[in-house]
Order: sequence, then structure tokens, then C-alpha cells
Amino acid sequence: MQTNWKIGTLFGIPLFLDPLWFVILGLATLNFGVAYQEWGSVIAWSAGIVMALLLFASVLLHELGHSLAARSQGIKVNSITLFLFGGIAAIEEESKTPGKAFQVAIAGPLVSVGLFFLLRLVAIFIPETSPLSMMVGDLARINLVVALFNLIPGLPLDGGQVLKAALWKVTGDRFQAVHWAARSGQILGYAAIALGFAVDFFTRELALGLWIAMIGWFGIRNANTYDRVTTLQETLLKMVASSAMTRDFRVVDADQSLRAFADAYLLESAAPQVYFAASDGRYRGLVAIEDLRLVERSEWETRTLQTIVHPLTEIPTVTESTAIAEVINKLENEQLPRITVLSPAGAVAGVIDRGDIVSAVAQKLSIPFTDVEIKRIKEEGSYPPGLQLGVIAKSTVN
Repeated sequence: MQTNWKIGTLFGIPLFLDPLWFVILGLATLNFGVAYQEWGSVIAWSAGIVMALLLFASVLLHELGHSLAARSQGIKVNSITLFLFGGIAAIEEESKTPGKAFQVAIAGPLVSVGLFFLLRLVAIFIPETSPLSMMVGDLARINLVVALFNLIPGLPLDGGQVLKAALWKVTGDRFQAVHWAARSGQILGYAAIALGFAVDFFTRELALGLWIAMIGWFGIRNANTYDRVTTLQETLLKMVASSAMTRDFRVVDADQSLRAFADAYLLESAAPQVYFAASDGRYRGLVAIEDLRLVERSEWETRTLQTIVHPLTEIPTVTESTAIAEVINKLENEQLPRITVLSPAGAVAGVIDRGDIVSAVAQKLSIPFTDVEIKRIKEEGSYPPGLQLGVIAKSTVN
């Protein structure tokens, strides 16, 4: 599995390099080095590597613009990563309003435009015949191109985020806005692939055509991801605990002795993991097997389950109508193996764990998961890598 390399932090935000970044660094160095050959090989290639690094410094500042705008809204930024197609800021959650979402989206392009004007200003004070003047001018133009390119209205580009914010404002539906902005990104991605092939066919510029097509492919892939994640978010908000809970628990007599309970249930090969004790028609609480082991064996004959139960008011619970996204957040935030689901009357209606949630969501979205996989999720207490429900649920509710 490919691993990004941490190279430091900026304003407390971890910075990472994707190994493929060195590919584009080499190509950028080659491009600038060839363009500056009139200055002599040593100066040209030295200027090439400097320009390539300054290019990615500009990209880094662009992503930092998004990151600081998000942080100003109290949103955590997990990292900034430089990779083959530029950079990306890993922002943990969505802004609360369309206006704030617009602020985060436009911050990056504004930084790039600001760099363009700043560099143009610096160029005024540098002799036009100086190699430095050409380098500053080139870097200024590149920042303007970065800003304009990113404002193309389709996800995952910043313009797609701006479009999403505008559609969210007009429709009042954030999810629908993402779907439409993602569809725009998909269309633009396919158009870029077609343009790449056209460039190759009509100009024989294979490298340029291939690069345009790769950008289109990257856009389509990420637009599809936005679309899928949004569909999953909608599903998590529409589903409730009662649609995923199971009755994989047993109700036992709260007045029986610990010995009787152990002999009757714990020796069973197919015994459930969860027990609730009840007496006089009322639930008394949850029986934690680990608590039983803390009691001296000599006391098992005289002590009853009632003495070791955890009352329902003291254990993690949700109601049948609680959104699955909230259930997931509770499981993750409190690091729980499972949660008890209560009926409107306060009785135990079921239990729910990560495996139950994955099974219910997979069935809802027609995602294939075998019983073996669900069992593994239940035992390991973690979501599969391709279905990061914990991360998605957090951004959904927040």
C-alpha cells in the first residue's frame, strides 16, 4: 500500500508528499530547464529545479488558503498533501452554511490570484533582461492559470465547490447540490479525456494529450467519490437504529444466582455475547460477563445477577428513532463495542454494533458483503477500509 511521507507541519497542519509527486517535480524541472537553455545548461537546470519547487510552494499556499479558511470556522484540517496532480487539503467536515462553504472554496483561488499580483508587482523592480525577471513572470502566470483552472465549475475542483455552495444556497439541499456539482465534474472529466485524445490526434503531442486525459480521469474518479459519499451520507441520515439493530441478546432472570446463570448460559457454544436481567416484568439492567469474573467463585452461590447488573440508565443507549449517523458517532466517540437500543417505553428493543450497521447499509445500497465479512467486522470492531463509516458519519452529523 502506498504511503505518503510526512515532511513537516505548517500552522500546525501536517504536510505530506505522495511518492508520485517526484514524477511531476521531475517533469516540471525538465519543462523549465528546456525553456531556459538560452542561459546556459548549468543556470537553466538550476533555474528549472527552483521553478519546479516554487510551483509547488504556490500549490501549497493555495491549499493553505482553503485550510486556514476552514480552521477559521472551527473545522479541523487533518493534513495537506502534495501529489501528482497538485495538492489537496484533508478538511474533516463540511461548513455549516452555503456562505461558509463558499468562503472555504474560494480561499485557494484567491491566494493564487494574490500571488499573481504580488509577483507582477515584484517584477516591476527587476530588470527585464534578467533571468530572474523571466522566472518571476512565469511563476506569476502559472499562479493565474492555477486559479483559473481551479475555478472550472465541477467537483473536485474549487469551482465545483463554489458551484456546490451556490446550488446549496438556491435549493437549500446540500446533498442535492453535491450530486449536481459532481455530475458537472463527471461531464467535464469526460470532456477532458476527449480533448486529450483530440490533442494527440491532431497535433501529435502525445505527452500533452495524455496529461490532459489523465487530469480528466482524475476528475471523474474524484467526482464519483463525492457522489458516492454523499449518497452514503443521505442514507445514514435516513436510516434509524431500529432498521439496523438485532435481537442478538438474551433476557435472563435477575433473581437467579451467579452460579445458576453461569451453568445455564455461559457454557453454551452458541451463547450470545449480550445478556439483560429482568424481574417482575421489568428490565433491571445489562449483565457484563467480565463483572461476573470479578466476583469470587465462593460467592457465586449466594449472589444474584441483580447485584452486578448495570442499570439501563447507566449504559450507552439510543432510541429506535435515532439516526444511524448518530449511532455511528456514539460508537466511535466513546469507543464502544455495541449500543443498546431502547423502545419508546424504555424497554430493550435490540442491540447494534458495527457489523449490524455495515450489514444494514450494504443491504440498503446493494453493496455485496458476505456473512463471513460481517462476522469479522463484529469481532474486530472496525469498519472495512473501503467503507469508512466513522469518518463519513462525523462529517454528516456535524
